[in-house]
Amino acid sequence: MRETVHVPLGDRAYDIRIGGGLLARAGEEFLPFLARPRVAVLTDENVAAAHLEALRAGLAAEGVEMVALALPPGEGTKAWPQFSRAVEWLLDQKIERRDVVVALGGGVIGDLAGFAAAVLRRGVRFIQVPTSLLAQVDSSVGGKTGINAPQGKNLIGAFHQPSLVLADTDVLHSLPERDFLAGYGEVVKYGLLGDPHFFDWLEVNGPALATGDESARIHAVRRSCEMKAEIVVRDETEQGDRALLNLGHTFCHALEAATGYSDRLLHGEGVAVGCALAFELSSRLGLCAQEDPSRVRAHIKAMGMKCDLKDIPGDLPSAEALLDLMGQDKKVVDGELRFILARGIGEAFVATDVPGDAVLSVLRDGLADR
Repeated sequence: MRETVHVPLGDRAYDIRIGGGLLARAGEEFLPFLARPRVAVLTDENVAAAHLEALRAGLAAEGVEMVALALPPGEGTKAWPQFSRAVEWLLDQKIERRDVVVALGGGVIGDLAGFAAAVLRRGVRFIQVPTSLLAQVDSSVGGKTGINAPQGKNLIGAFHQPSLVLADTDVLHSLPERDFLAGYGEVVKYGLLGDPHFFDWLEVNGPALATGDESARIHAVRRSCEMKAEIVVRDETEQGDRALLNLGHTFCHALEAATGYSDRLLHGEGVAVGCALAFELSSRLGLCAQEDPSRVRAHIKAMGMKCDLKDIPGDLPSAEALLDLMGQDKKVVDGELRFILARGIGEAFVATDVPGDAVLSVLRDGLADR
């Protein structure tokens, strides 16, 4: 069972292939994009141990040679030192402008490898082979690439669309439960921002998806990619609608900064907590029914995920300090914070006039429960 989602961006259009066994078909899938039968793969050490040889075999079946660099795992890799190492390695491998860079890994590797491809020789093509649920449903699609700065997350980067996304759902079986559920935070986000029927489906099918049901996983990845593709096509460089994809992220990015981008809080966990906070803020502002944040939190909790500020281990800064961290976010425009709020489940919108006092109230109450 395989699905294809097309992203119609003119001469930068591409397909997202979704299903089991795609690593074994990598050579066949890659060949149309190769000027010569050779690719350079950027990955991390954990993913390399689990999947690099399967990719090598899939490529070799069609006579495609592979060279690979495995970077350290973790969010800390997504910064200048490892980025410079990756770019210089690609140059050492004599990667030419007609060649293809492959990102084999989760969101960190996809973002870093995509940015490396964007700047190498002023732009070479790249293929995303996402190995985490989060990367398959979100970060591998849409062309946002980049690295973190000390001042904040994803502040250095470029828009550079992949030539192909190969989402092999079989690799999800190798994910630790925590990493899988972190990715599920982004899946839930899609239902909350624009498809109430998808959220209904997730409430029923989320547990089966988490325990490995293949058809449920393929459906969830496909619907998430469809929704992201629709938004990206409308607003590729985030001038308007694409900001909706940041539901939960204004809170999330502040919490990630507060926890030092460490494994205290994985990105998808921060998204889930951020979505719960965004719905709570929306309810307090009278935008949505009081039942909506309760329903959001009930589903996140039912899936065994972090949902509240009290679920984040260790100390957190004050509400005022968290609000200051939000001021470094990319979603600040003319000094004004943009929040993604909701008029109901599946009805998200961009708000620029959110009272700071209301945000502080939500944060203070969340911190008081710790």
